[in-house]
Amino acid sequence: MSRVKYGPASRARRKRVSKMAKGYRASRSKLHRVTVETVKKALMYGTRDRRAKKGTFRRLWILRISNACKELGISYSRFMKGLKDAKIGLNRKILADMVVNDMAAFKKLVAGVQKK
Repeated sequence: MSRVKYGPASRARRKRVSKMAKGYRASRSKLHRVTVETVKKALMYGTRDRRAKKGTFRRLWILRISNACKELGISYSRFMKGLKDAKIGLNRKILADMVVNDMAAFKKLVAGVQKK
């Protein structure tokens, strides 16, 4: 029976990891053991931060809607409750986009909610 040394597979694995570590400085891109640790950590941070980004954007949208509502004389919570009662199914992302790009439409929306 011949001996198997996994040369091509090991080299391919190392190449794949070192490709992911491109642009890292010093031993983080040169030494395999350090590179593996660095890439694993980077992938973990990426996963965590993709999740965190969703919350960050939601906070931004809420802030924009809240400030626009204050200018128009209604609180954010009353505005959102009014939308829910009126069965207007616009999410915060769309509302924040309206505040930035189409303030006239947002004013009409607030006026409709205030009537109720």
